[in-house]
Amino acid sequence: MAAPAWLTARPIAHRGLHDRAAGRPENTLAAARAAVAGGFAIECDVQLSRDGEAMVFHDAALGRLTGASEAVAERSAADLASLAIAGTAETIPTLSAFLAAIGGAVPVIIEVKSRYDGDLRLATRAAEVAAAYDGPVALKSFDPQVVGALRDLCPTIPRGIVAETTQDDPVYAALPPSLRRALSDLLHFAETRPDFLSWRVDDLPCAPTYLCRLLGQFPVMAWTVRTADQRARAGAHADQMVFEGFVP
Repeated sequence: MAAPAWLTARPIAHRGLHDRAAGRPENTLAAARAAVAGGFAIECDVQLSRDGEAMVFHDAALGRLTGASEAVAERSAADLASLAIAGTAETIPTLSAFLAAIGGAVPVIIEVKSRYDGDLRLATRAAEVAAAYDGPVALKSFDPQVVGALRDLCPTIPRGIVAETTQDDPVYAALPPSLRRALSDLLHFAETRPDFLSWRVDDLPCAPTYLCRLLGQFPVMAWTVRTADQRARAGAHADQMVFEGFVP
């Protein structure tokens, strides 16, 4: 499907318009409401709970934001919803609750996290929730298998691949070289057929994004824009930015 115009019409607040000092930690309802008030689209992340619910949370482990020692996948949705985030009154919302709080006011781009192990339970649940939502919503993932599965799970919802050309995150070390090259060079395109790309801003410009914009007219989001130089790079080589740390 062609990417809708709303997908890149507004700057996209990375994990919501978060500001921990102001009591709005990342990926919380408070951060989402602040983005809505500012008229920004929202990017959020989902992880799978022990009982199969899509929870709005970035990390696989709970420690950085909650102090709990477990992985997200080791706790039930009810347990996760009771955990305070970063010492605030905010807790971990389900994806359903997160979308309900936004209520279709601004677009939402949901990143489906993955361990590149073929487990599609989170993708399936995220697709179910997104399909039931009456508002502008898109799904994306770093994992080509997840993006390919979303094509079948929710064919009417825009789907995108998240990528970076230089893979310096330790998570890539466990992946075979063939997969790493496919990720950085978009060699999985025939299988995933994404509607949009979400590319690391410091890797722009690069061949995959340049050619997709030029030949295929696939929009490109640039993540994560934090500085004036990155904003200029995104403006020159992408169709919209995923930003944090400032208000455009």
